[in-house]
Amino acid sequence: MPNVLYGISQCDSVKKARRWLDQREIPYQFHDFRRDGLSLACLQSWLAQQPDLSLLNRKSTTWRQLSAEQQALADNPATLLDVLQQYPTLIKRPVLQTAQRIEVGFSEARYEECFPHAQ
Repeated sequence: MPNVLYGISQCDSVKKARRWLDQREIPYQFHDFRRDGLSLACLQSWLAQQPDLSLLNRKSTTWRQLSAEQQALADNPATLLDVLQQYPTLIKRPVLQTAQRIEVGFSEARYEECFPHAQ
């Protein structure tokens, strides 16, 4: 499976991650989930790997625009999937999917762990 970087193209964290990968010539496919959407299977896989709600970006503009009821649904693991499907920009960005794991958010240290040969 190829590396896939999920996010939105205007996001500063996504730009940093893309720059990091490009500088190290690490091949990846970019998937803009605002433009290209996200499948239910993809979200289910991420939530299975990150069950602690780490995918939810409570600092986003989208979060601040939600009603208290919608925020409560997003904070509930039982209904989080539905909320993320409806509002994909609530996902903390970027999400890097490698053959072994996913990384949520950009951290040089964690990316170096994912790609130790690229240092």
